[in-house]
Amino acid sequence: MLQTDVCIAGAGIIGLSLALELHRKGARVAVFDQGTPLAEASTAAAGMLAAYDPENDRRMLEFSKLSLSLYPRYLETLFDLSGMLVPFHTSTTLQGFGAGHLPLKSVPVLTPDTIKLLVPGLKHDSQQFILLSENSLDPRELATALLAAVRSTSIELFTQTPVRLARSGKSEVEVHTDKETVVAGRFVDCTGAWAFTSSIPDHLRPVPRKGQMLSVAMPASMPLHVVIRTPDIYIVPRTTSQKRARLVIGATVEDAGFDKSVHPDDIAGLRRLASELLPAVAEATEIETWAGLRPTTPDRLPLMGQVSPNHFIASGHYRNGILQAPATARVMAQLIADERPDTDLSVYHPFRDAE
Repeated sequence: MLQTDVCIAGAGIIGLSLALELHRKGARVAVFDQGTPLAEASTAAAGMLAAYDPENDRRMLEFSKLSLSLYPRYLETLFDLSGMLVPFHTSTTLQGFGAGHLPLKSVPVLTPDTIKLLVPGLKHDSQQFILLSENSLDPRELATALLAAVRSTSIELFTQTPVRLARSGKSEVEVHTDKETVVAGRFVDCTGAWAFTSSIPDHLRPVPRKGQMLSVAMPASMPLHVVIRTPDIYIVPRTTSQKRARLVIGATVEDAGFDKSVHPDDIAGLRRLASELLPAVAEATEIETWAGLRPTTPDRLPLMGQVSPNHFIASGHYRNGILQAPATARVMAQLIADERPDTDLSVYHPFRDAE
């Protein structure tokens, strides 16, 4: 029987980031994953740290801003532990919107001449744009460094080992897997779309929301160094290697259960939407297609908090898991340690009333 201070179910970016923060605070931590660490939503994402995306619920803004402020130290910690640098690929986003629907009134609309200077060849007849200061990174590079950082510590990581049951007692939690029983002081469900915590009300339970994506080779005729995002499509450059520069294009939003199949018609539709903005994308060489399952609650806000004695949940981050990982790790570690969190988490409480 394994004994530990904190047991975490789910080795995605949320679970492993929390494990590192708890380890930093001196806790013994064991993490269990039903498959391969960081193999699901964590590496299927586009990697935009989009705190000011107008599609986000405004109630998340302060929490997202907290996470942005923590990101430099978060990446430094990964480098210190793994020796791997996770670079930002872009630092600016052109945010598009339809006429008459200015998403952020405090940000001026760009003139056509300014747009032409930023992205020559961008077709913007049906869109207006604002400019956002916003970093993006490659989630696969982040995942590689994060996993190496975890493996460099005393954190115990168990793969291909799903948690089947977590039973809370007055002072500990009994966690059952197919292979063994774990006795932990605290338990945290970080299993994303697979969240199994039975006490979560049905109206808040995370469900998978499928997103299909593709990447194409960066067109030599039009190198891109900013993210382009509209309500219908985003185009994210991966620019740190000139020989392998590419564009990540996404994404569909589908209620398809746990189906991760990729459909050529959907991929063609994404390329068509991207080509309407950047015509050079139409002939760009396709590199890869894939699909991920975003963990989504009905009100699109994450679940973060305590669900029963010594039993916590951090799940349902939808499109913002990469962005919100450092802040989630910080505040959940504070909750688990009976400290006051850096920000008010009542809007994310697992027993809130969903709209």
